[in-house]
Formats: sequence, structure tokens, C-alpha cells
Amino acid sequence: MSADGLPLSERLARQIEAGGPISVAHFMGEANQHYYATRDPLGMDGDFTTAPEISQMFGELIGLCLADVWMRSGRRPGALYAELGPGRGTLAADALHAMERAALAPRLHFVETSPVLRERQRALLPHIVHHDSIEQLPETGPLLVVANEFFDALPVRQCIRVQDEWRERVVLANRSEEGIRFIPAVGYRRIESGLPAIAAMADDGHIIETPLAGAEAAYALAHRIAKQGGAAIVVDYGYEGPAIGDTLQAVRDHQFADPFADPGEVDLTAHVDFTMIGNMARQAGLRVLGPVGQGAFLGELGIDARAAQLAQASPERAEEVEAARLRLTSPDAMGTLFKAMAWVHPAWADPAGFGV
Repeated sequence: MSADGLPLSERLARQIEAGGPISVAHFMGEANQHYYATRDPLGMDGDFTTAPEISQMFGELIGLCLADVWMRSGRRPGALYAELGPGRGTLAADALHAMERAALAPRLHFVETSPVLRERQRALLPHIVHHDSIEQLPETGPLLVVANEFFDALPVRQCIRVQDEWRERVVLANRSEEGIRFIPAVGYRRIESGLPAIAAMADDGHIIETPLAGAEAAYALAHRIAKQGGAAIVVDYGYEGPAIGDTLQAVRDHQFADPFADPGEVDLTAHVDFTMIGNMARQAGLRVLGPVGQGAFLGELGIDARAAQLAQASPERAEEVEAARLRLTSPDAMGTLFKAMAWVHPAWADPAGFGV
């Protein structure tokens, strides 16, 4: 149920009936807000599994990466570990444990709006300070930031080529005896500006996505790092844009689903345009490294050696550890589709893992 007691599908249908079609971005934003606010979607009993839930190695290596940057940048006092969309807090717990080896004990801040996930995070990490937005993060102390599978869940605007012009893609609602059905359609609004040059090469019916919410979040975060110092590691699945294509997808019970069916009951994501969010960091004055494939990134950070250590310490888990390593790094799994990018304050050292 939504805040007004109506099912989300009913509330969206009434919005459309009263004011006309809504944009794909609006639909995605409303659906994901409800989805994350009402459940823990992670793990075998949920809809999907993220890298930190696959193996402790992922969080440990990112924690060591950030600790190494902090040490080589002068061990500046008052550091904050900030994570955007931290899931159950698993990544942070593993990263903080690894940071302890470098005598780094940063203050812990999460940007998380889901009441359900906040409760899970507090159970694991009682000293968390939660925030609803990036803007609410403390304004003092260097920031060590992780954003793992955060940007992919932010709404994207979709524009569709219709003969010699571009229009925004919208969502209609159709009521029938079977219930409410949401249908993507071509809107009446003509897009006059804001499209990349690649739009001129698109054919009729092609779609271009613009991550307006992602760009806004990226710039807000980068601006804070530029002001306070520090670095951010962004890991997500995506591409180096601009590009043509519809990447909006839905997952339910670890299977792909119809993005326009059951809003608020499936996980909606879109592939991340790393060029766009990287440019936001550059505009704020940060140095940008990557993107590089997740497999190459974790390989440079030492995942092979860490896997060997874990297997030696617990021989009965050797097959499990190796399976997790391959899932995180293999080109056939998460190794190339998922990418890592770093944003670094000009006065800070470059993080390892990016081949520089």
C-alpha cells in the first residue's frame, strides 16, 4: 500500500487518469520508492543478489582500497565512510573490518531511505548515522564513499525517435476486468534539446536514455568531495555513453520480468552511463579513473590472493570461495558488465585497481 492507503498501481492509475500520461522516469521513481520502502529485496529469498552478498572479498578489497588512498594521502583526520544505497550493510561491515588493519576507523554514514533496510543495517552496524540524501551528509571531514549498485536504481528519462523528431516516452494506464495494465507509449511532448549528438544517427523507434536523477546525485556527491576531500568508488553495471537503446529492466525472484507490470513489486533498473556520471565529477573538479571492468578492478586489488587465503584457512569452503571469485570476476558473470570508477580529490592519491 502507498502512504494514502491505496495500492501503488491504483494511485498511479488515478494520477494518469487525472493528469494524463506520466513519464517513464516518474513511473520508475514511484515504483522503486515503494519497492525499497516495503521489503528487503536481497538474497535467495528476495529478488536479486549483489556482490557484497556473494562474498566478503568484495567489501574487504574495497575497504582496503579506500584505506590505502587515505594512508597515501596523509592519513587525514576525521574521515567519514559514506555509502549510498548500502543494502543490508554487508559491504560496509566487510570494508570497515578491513580498514581496521590500516588503523582507520572512520565515522559511519549511510544514505538510505528504506525503513526496512535501515533496520537491517542497524542490527549489523549499531553506530550508523542515516541520511535521506547526499546533501545531509556531514560537511566536515574527508569522505570515503562507496556506491555499489546505487545509480542503476535511479530514474532515467527515455526519449524515442518518431520519424524526424524526438518525443518523451510515457506510461498509460488501461483498466479492465483483469485489473490495471500499464503501457509504455510515445508522448506528445517534443524534445527540442538535451539529446547527445548520437541522436542524429538513430532510426525511427530507437530510444535514448538520459540519467537526469543520476547526474544530479553524481554532481551533489562530487561537489561534497571537492569541498571536503576524499574519494569515491562507484561500482555498477553499465556502459560508456552516450548510447542508443532501451536498458530499462525488471527483476523478480531472480528472473527478468515486465518492467511495466506490478509497479512497486519488482526491482526496476537501467544501465548506468558512466560517461555521464564521470563528467559530473569532472565538472566538480575531481579526477576520474575508469571505468574498468569489475573483474580487472578486483584482480588488481588482489582478489586471487585473498581467495587463496580464505581457501587455505577453511579448506571445506574452498569450492565456495572459488565459485564466488569466478562469479565476481569472470567475463561470463559480473566481470565485464559490472564496472568500477573512482572519483578523487585533486590533493588525494589515486586508488589502486584502475591500472594507473
